Amino acid sequence: MKRYRHYTKDKAIILSCFGSVIEQDKYLELKKKIKDKFEDCDIFLSFSSRMVLKDLASKGQEYKNLPQILSDVDMLGYRNIIVSSINIFPTDEHKQLKDTVDGFNKFSLANIRYTNAILTTSKDTTLFLKELNTNVTKDDIANLYIIHGTPKLELGGLTSINYTSDFLKYLSPTNFTCSLEGSMPYFAIKEQLENEIKSKDVQKLQIIPMLLVSGNHYIKDMVEIKDELATSFETSIVPSLSSSDKFNLIELPQTLNIIINNIKDEIVKLG
Repeated sequence: MKRYRHYTKDKAIILSCFGSVIEQDKYLELKKKIKDKFEDCDIFLSFSSRMVLKDLASKGQEYKNLPQILSDVDMLGYRNIIVSSINIFPTDEHKQLKDTVDGFNKFSLANIRYTNAILTTSKDTTLFLKELNTNVTKDDIANLYIIHGTPKLELGGLTSINYTSDFLKYLSPTNFTCSLEGSMPYFAIKEQLENEIKSKDVQKLQIIPMLLVSGNHYIKDMVEIKDELATSFETSIVPSLSSSDKFNLIELPQTLNIIINNIKDEIVKLG
């Protein structure tokens, strides 16, 4: 096929992210780490949040969404393309990624594959949560894990969210969970949640944001929840486990390892 002669480059990896106005550098750091691990691949970034894309563009920082980057990479002539899902849970953002890749595969001559979201397999999720809980837990301080959640209740990715919530609570009687805007949202259950925490004779409580990067939700929602609960407990937000000043999941070694292994799995499937 004549058109295939234009596909002269081997492999590209696209990191498909949501994006962040405040913590965009975290994604740039991730890109560098992935490049260090896959030296024979060219690495690209895409962002799905139009709000983030427009805000960054107003500051002179031009980024593109996944369809635009896939089109660019196809035009550049890459034969094999891996789209890495930089999403914690396989919910709506991940589904959009899958639909986009499936659409491009209908007309592109490149071989395009996508990875799992970060907390997709039971083994990865279990080991990730167990290590996270070990690293953040302190004596005489209860943990409130806050998951962003998804507004849609029919998505398959809810199994991952529900397992995460159940497993974290199973690990300790003083582990508690809620969401920002998904099932069991804080605004709807805060009185019952507070009573449940009190029933465990908790005096000190730390908030653990289950957020990939510490952006607007961290600055606004997590601080607001911490301040509300401060009327009943000595509250804090868990300190960073990395060199950053705020806690975020994207910098954790176990997060990077899952992303790398997911990419490796898809490279093997390329043949």
